[in-house]
Amino acid sequence: MIHFDLIAPVGEILRRNARLYPEKLAFEDRRRSVSYARLDAETQALASRLLASGLKKGQAVAIFLPNSVNWVVACLAVVRAGGISVPVAIDSTEAELGYRLTDAGCSALISLPEKRPMVEYLLQRLGRPVELIEANDAIGFDTPGPRSDVFADDLDVDRPAYIVYTSGTTGQPKGVLLSTRSMLWVTSACWAPIAGMNENDVVLNTLPLYHSYALNIAVLSIIATGASEYIMEKFSTTQATELLRTGRFTFMPGVPTVFHYFLSACQESGEKLLSSVRLCVSAGAILPGPLNSDFEEFFGVPLLDGYGITETSTMVTMNWPGRWRVSGSCGLPVPGLTVRLVDPKTGHDVPAGTEGELICKGPNLMHGYHNKPAETQKAIVDGWYHTGDLAKSDANGFLTITGRLKELIIRGGQNIAPAEVEETILLDHAIMDCAVIGMPHPMLGEVPVACIVPKNAVAFDPDALLAHCKGRLSAYKVPDRVYIVAEIPRTGSGKILRVKLRESLPAA
Repeated sequence: MIHFDLIAPVGEILRRNARLYPEKLAFEDRRRSVSYARLDAETQALASRLLASGLKKGQAVAIFLPNSVNWVVACLAVVRAGGISVPVAIDSTEAELGYRLTDAGCSALISLPEKRPMVEYLLQRLGRPVELIEANDAIGFDTPGPRSDVFADDLDVDRPAYIVYTSGTTGQPKGVLLSTRSMLWVTSACWAPIAGMNENDVVLNTLPLYHSYALNIAVLSIIATGASEYIMEKFSTTQATELLRTGRFTFMPGVPTVFHYFLSACQESGEKLLSSVRLCVSAGAILPGPLNSDFEEFFGVPLLDGYGITETSTMVTMNWPGRWRVSGSCGLPVPGLTVRLVDPKTGHDVPAGTEGELICKGPNLMHGYHNKPAETQKAIVDGWYHTGDLAKSDANGFLTITGRLKELIIRGGQNIAPAEVEETILLDHAIMDCAVIGMPHPMLGEVPVACIVPKNAVAFDPDALLAHCKGRLSAYKVPDRVYIVAEIPRTGSGKILRVKLRESLPAA
């Protein structure tokens, strides 16, 4: 059942594909495409350049690029050279990029010429050497630079090869250390045997590549299975519709929001555009049961839901194709992964039908949080990763996520730590106190809203506060609404009583 042959060093996979499918399309975006032979050559050339520039094994390289063929080339090249790829969202603010460069100790940064003013200013402020390598949208990395005379692929699949940042409950982003083996285990145990991904698939990727879900299913799983992929720079219902009209695509991963927007657009137009698609898969946030059934009824295409987290190289559970599925459930544990539901207070297993914290262990578990040993020890106890998520299991083992011990807000599949947003808001001197909570949203699942105690309620300007946030946070973290409240309810130890605060607000 588990496809162990798919677990191999990145360079070995690329050389194999270049030999088996030299002219076959590997990746394509709206500007350019690469065959498997070209992908092997480009990643080797960039890896050689990184080594000649002084990259040492285990050093981190930030990937600050939009979704593109260049993103894939850069990420894989870093791993082939023995480095650690650090994906950074292209819409990150200077502060967000700077934090990741510093925390990961990046020795190089791969970016675009149009980002140079921001990047050069930031690198000057960091006060330490960070090599800047730039990609050309149309031709990739064919720019002058040193090359190593002798190149040998890094073959260690167990070392940390990726640092994927995810927001923690403290608000400070944590870098999750993942290996090539842990990532490709998900391919070999989930995407290949369950979703049936193979060399005949042509994937339409709607996901941001800097997420672990996309890095896994839309980059590493593509090369491991020999599939082909079109990379959307950003999801657009209009563009997705145009692409799907070609009838090229067989497989489409996404988050629930993507499938909601796409279904709504097609129901309005009456077009059933998935005639060539054999399967859609959803992860990143809870897929509502009604959306799942409505989507499958309209398109006649299975939409499989799963539950994944960055700390387990993505997937923990997955629904299998066929009629044996439970509406609203995220499926069964991925083969090779052990899952338990425990009482958060006692640590004892709870019976079927009773809510408990989901904990898990398996070969896809992270090495830990980069430079955060205390956080790692707290999260992984006796080999079990404590997810902080609450779930129930039915008598047949199907799991349904019911809530979160952690206070993360999940907006359309994007994790938002309330404390990070609160820290940003409190930088505004007009604010006395604040709290950020998640409120339900019909399409995005939930959105952050800010509850503010201003120093001067009469002079307070909500638009100015939102502008303050937009200059310091990624767009998806910016509060959707601002409420003025008399006080922020807290416990005796100062913790925010978010449930009480949420109940006091008017319905949206």
